[in-house]
Amino acid sequence: MKIALLSPIAWRTPPRNYGPWELVVSLLAEGLVQQGLEVTLFATGDSITGARLESVCPLPYEENPDMDPKVWEALHIAHLFEQADKYDIIHNNYDFLPLVFSRLVKTPMVTTIHGFSSPQIIPVYREYNQNNYYVSISNADRSEELKYAKTIYHGIDLKQFEFVDQAGEYLLYFGRIHQDKGTAEAIEIALKSGIKLIMAGIIQDREYFNQQVAPYIDGKNIVYYGVADPIQRNQLMGGALALLHPIHFHEPFGLSVIEAMACGTPVIAFNKGSMPEVIDEGKSGWLVNSVEEACQLIPLIPGLSRQYCRQWVEQKFSRERMIDEYIQLYQEILSQRRFSTS
Repeated sequence: MKIALLSPIAWRTPPRNYGPWELVVSLLAEGLVQQGLEVTLFATGDSITGARLESVCPLPYEENPDMDPKVWEALHIAHLFEQADKYDIIHNNYDFLPLVFSRLVKTPMVTTIHGFSSPQIIPVYREYNQNNYYVSISNADRSEELKYAKTIYHGIDLKQFEFVDQAGEYLLYFGRIHQDKGTAEAIEIALKSGIKLIMAGIIQDREYFNQQVAPYIDGKNIVYYGVADPIQRNQLMGGALALLHPIHFHEPFGLSVIEAMACGTPVIAFNKGSMPEVIDEGKSGWLVNSVEEACQLIPLIPGLSRQYCRQWVEQKFSRERMIDEYIQLYQEILSQRRFSTS
């Protein structure tokens, strides 16, 4: 089976630090190669992979302000579709833009929908629904207007996350600094609970950071760590008492949530989007609806089993499980198409 994996080019695949879509594509590419599939990864030229790498964009555009994202997106996507007949399956991880090419080629295309940036992009997904196979990353992140082939949860490489049995003494916020992610609420929870908070992530909204985050950073009780690389991420997650995820948007999945639990760290999250699917309520963390509810539950964190948090991720969110489900979907699609043309 020959698979063409289309990765975003905002960041390297795998990302140096931030880049959740690119991270998932990297895990998928390496896992498929290990399973013996012939995989071509379409990504930035500096990407690292055991698959065959195809690129026209030399570097990630988010790291190079002189690059015009639209120009390189167009070149990147066209580069794959101009050679689509070489592959049995195209697996699109680049949002809605590649869909408009899908009727121009005979190769079937799987599109993993990593979330909807806006309801305004739904018409494109709706228009190309009949000749595409859509995968949702949680049941919560499905549009009623679309037909899906399957829900496949993200998986992580558990070997990259060290389990820490002993709980730390600080709370952790890990994610982009943005109102959607609830950075200010994480600070409020920490201050009301009297527990140190460490925050790590890219500053996506500078005005929000300056007005609602920076005034509280004192380097002692409220600490901004900056952007953490994979090694630093594991140290921060494993050493935390709990991860705070007080989101204000419909979270499609939440990689940081399962990464923290893989290190043994429970999660307190606002009950939105995929959180009820990702967190085992009362066992690997809690779902709350307010800052006050979060504060009430923090004293109960030591009663949760960190070993169970790890086991929950091993059972539900391993890379191996994700790979197996995608291979099964590829096989089903190819089998259906062979049957329909015979």
